[in-house]
Amino acid sequence: MKKRATWIWYPGDFEVWLGNRFNNRRTERGAMFPPFWKQDSHWATVEFSKTVHLEREETIEIAVEGEYNFMLDGKLQFGMPTSFTIPSGEHRLNIKVYNLTSPPSIYINGETIHSDDTWLATYEDKIWIDENGTAHGSGIYIPAACWDFDDIDSPPSLYQLPRKEIQPVLSIKKGNGILYDFGRETFGYLKFKNTRGEGTINIYYGESKEEALDKEHCETLDRLACGSNRGSVCCGNATTTKTSKAFRYVYIETDVEYENLAIDYEYTPFDASRSGSFRCNDQELNDIWDVAAYTMDLTTREFFVDGIKRDRWVWSGDAIQSYLMNYYLRFDTECVKRTIRQLRGKDPVTAHINTIMDYTFYWFKSIHDFYLYTGDIAFVRVIYPRMKTMMDYCLSRTNAKGMAEGKPDDWIFVDWVDFPMHKRGILCFEQILFCKALETMGLCASILRDHPLPSPPQGSITTTTYNQDANLYFRLAKHLLSQMKTMFWDEENHAFIHAIEDGKRNDMITKFPNMFAIIYGYVSDKERQDIMEHVMLNDDIEKITTPYMRFYELETLCMMGHHSKVLDEMKDYWGGMLREGATTFWEKYIPSENGKQHLAMYGRPYGKSLCHAWGASPIYILGKYFLGVQPTKPGYEEYIVKPSLSRLEWMEGDVPTPFGIIHVTINQHEVHVLSDGGRGTLIIHGKEIPIYPHQETFISILT
Repeated sequence: MKKRATWIWYPGDFEVWLGNRFNNRRTERGAMFPPFWKQDSHWATVEFSKTVHLEREETIEIAVEGEYNFMLDGKLQFGMPTSFTIPSGEHRLNIKVYNLTSPPSIYINGETIHSDDTWLATYEDKIWIDENGTAHGSGIYIPAACWDFDDIDSPPSLYQLPRKEIQPVLSIKKGNGILYDFGRETFGYLKFKNTRGEGTINIYYGESKEEALDKEHCETLDRLACGSNRGSVCCGNATTTKTSKAFRYVYIETDVEYENLAIDYEYTPFDASRSGSFRCNDQELNDIWDVAAYTMDLTTREFFVDGIKRDRWVWSGDAIQSYLMNYYLRFDTECVKRTIRQLRGKDPVTAHINTIMDYTFYWFKSIHDFYLYTGDIAFVRVIYPRMKTMMDYCLSRTNAKGMAEGKPDDWIFVDWVDFPMHKRGILCFEQILFCKALETMGLCASILRDHPLPSPPQGSITTTTYNQDANLYFRLAKHLLSQMKTMFWDEENHAFIHAIEDGKRNDMITKFPNMFAIIYGYVSDKERQDIMEHVMLNDDIEKITTPYMRFYELETLCMMGHHSKVLDEMKDYWGGMLREGATTFWEKYIPSENGKQHLAMYGRPYGKSLCHAWGASPIYILGKYFLGVQPTKPGYEEYIVKPSLSRLEWMEGDVPTPFGIIHVTINQHEVHVLSDGGRGTLIIHGKEIPIYPHQETFISILT
């Protein structure tokens, strides 16, 4: 069977280029709003190379995005050929591409020669040419990158998400215009059918009815010029907005006539047969899962985005939760890799990711999670050099004790809080995240040490270097953990304190460092129990009000066996949003607020995102801790199923994996597990039963 050719480019360039287009789509009331951080560019010139062995001559088809030259065995060929015949024997192919507009990329197709990730790429070829005109020398070559671009007529620069038309469910005359309701939060391009006349269509978007009708304060709007001076895209008999927006409601005022209004809904496709699912006897919990899944689908775009209305940016703290939820919903590993690469950008490192120290540490941890769920060593190998230079930056900014301490140009986030909590000095929370980042570096270095390439490209990191790195990072992590326990653990309060500033302790106790110490396994069994009693279950400790940190709070409670409390929390918190009319989950929710208070944030009446990725955490909690499916070896080579019904009568669901689906059904009398692969263990009431692929595992439960 002939292997297919695909478009290839320098690793990371497509993500950097696409990320720049993506992150700069944010607007606020018509004003362009770029991100706060450094935006890198793709390499303008990239060389691609491949050594081939041919039994007979072969003609290859050549397609390139950019201007280029072609060399055979170091000899420059005439022009920019679209096809070329290569003689039999061993030959070296080199194609150098220049493109400022989009990433230099190539598509080569022949009988045996085809562009794929076995080609090498470099942005610094370092060649010299001798007196015979033959090129010599080499740069640092790494395997080229590719993705789902197998059609020669669909290069990377043309990538866009698919669309489908959706009609509004209701339209109401309001004042001088019409209010349209699309039934639930959505995302896409407004499309006006059969417009007639010249003028402007004034469009006011709203995640709520109140926002759409508030022309002076709605977060997003459009002025669409029709007729001779169009500010739109004309396609057939429809006039479409140039940019996508997020909304449920849209208010239209115009003198321009149009037949009807629809939306070109923009979405990320997925395979439902290989997706996660959840059902139980509690309909409200089913509704919570459904709305969480829809929230995730809306915020899964070219990358995992935070919220679809306001920021529309890629934030590392939001993304790490999206990855984890994705592993239990769609298992879209390509979007995970794109997002990790986009967030990292290029060297040199001049700031923390998104300018936030904790977000840099989450970025490292996300690679640890990716490897556990996918077992993809190739990605770890490609991203490791960027991990190393990112860690070099982090280590260069530690204080005299080797601890992470914010500098004036660092944003220390932790969470949005509704109580006084300063973020100065040495925060315990940051040390815990930093320690896990160092451990991740050690883990990745040891993985690559133990899985060397048979023929590594010139300039690759050596096995010896990986071993030295692993020893260094594990040693630094161990030292930091020891210091952290000494400096921040308070025996009297049975908890980690908040911070040390100018050598003085800040004895404030919050949930943030304490729950992460449990999640990351940095405390003993007794200390875990102490933290649960004195912090996590203590009503005197300030409450968490964002879904962002409730994600980790609920995970901690589940890890410690408090599934019934988590069930109550989900029904109260996420169920509370549903009772307020939510069709997607919000950036923040305070149950005591009411009416328009739920819409306000950042000092703006509609500043809150009502469709925010970190609001979808029930997907992860229900999949990992209620259905109980967790990988214990990379890529689900081995896994456990440890279901917990809590107070439910029954539940069932699917968890996606690299090899397919793990299906779990449990009621008060029995458990059934059916898996498409891997080696699993069902753990229930202290019993351990092996799970074999394609064989139903069944156990009766004594009630």
